[in-house]
Amino acid sequence: MKNIFVLEDGCSRAITWENQKGEKGKGGMAESHLGKGRKGSAYVPVIKAHETVVLADIEGCGIIKHIWMTCTDKISDKSPCVLKDLVVRMYWDNYDKPSVECPIGDFFCLGFGASYNIDSMLVSVNPLRAMNMYIPMPFKTHAKITIQNDGDEDLPAFFYQIDYQLKDKLPDNSGYFHCEYRHESKTTLKKDYVILDQVKGRGQYIGTFVSLITLQEDWYGEGEVKFYLDNDDEYPTICGTGMEDYFGGAWSFGPDVEHPFSSLYLGFPYFSKVMEDDTTSLPKRTFYRWHVEDPILFSENIKVTLQQIGINANGMFERQDDVSSVAYYYLDHVDHSSVELEDRDKRYRKN
Repeated sequence: MKNIFVLEDGCSRAITWENQKGEKGKGGMAESHLGKGRKGSAYVPVIKAHETVVLADIEGCGIIKHIWMTCTDKISDKSPCVLKDLVVRMYWDNYDKPSVECPIGDFFCLGFGASYNIDSMLVSVNPLRAMNMYIPMPFKTHAKITIQNDGDEDLPAFFYQIDYQLKDKLPDNSGYFHCEYRHESKTTLKKDYVILDQVKGRGQYIGTFVSLITLQEDWYGEGEVKFYLDNDDEYPTICGTGMEDYFGGAWSFGPDVEHPFSSLYLGFPYFSKVMEDDTTSLPKRTFYRWHVEDPILFSENIKVTLQQIGINANGMFERQDDVSSVAYYYLDHVDHSSVELEDRDKRYRKN
């Protein structure tokens, strides 16, 4: 635990819709029917369909320390998956491409546009869709955060607060925060699913979030999570013992029925099984792993993959499933994702 009694240098600021520049002594000034400074502008009134709104535009040097956001998860039957429709982007030091580009739900470890609780070190989601992130995000000259409504309907009432510290300078070895979202609606047989690739430079990998829709029956989690570090070729330097092991479980998460859990550094927070009266739905699961105490260090490059291997009464077999993921990492320079964000309609399976 950090020694919170040690007095830090710098100053604390917070950005909301009411104080969009995080200015000193300018919070709580908006006017309502209660009067000036009496709950005047607590949220973005509307984010129109296909509109991008700037949530934060910070000049100077500093570190974003905490982000809180919330919104509805459904506008109407035409927009049933708001947490997949909204896209959060983050830009560091005036770089013109985002270092973070991700559906907002997946960014906060909420897969499938679903709402559920998470109790972890870096991400906490509390009732009802109170999405919190505590991953530090340093910047040297500038930081910008935007939210895009990729849906076809206007989104009402988007709430947020971004807490940060302004600094005179950062430690010389500070890294820039990045994350990469990927999705395959059906993985390729005998080919490992790629979580992260084509990242070059010095850095450290700090987290994985995976959403899984099982398209086949039987146990799905025998695949290994592999870390190819610094020019590894055919085989990785770090190879785990199985998917459920990597995410902190064991023995298929339970002998007969899978048991979701949420803990500081790893978890299996969401499980939606097939209902007896709904033969069209498919089982959905989400998993997270934070490498806080054990960051994966790399000097030149990194690639992260997940095998698609299951097991049944006949032994192990190669699987094909619907997999999406978010990779969280720091890099010694500002970069952007090597994959384009997929179209909105491809982000979730309609079944």
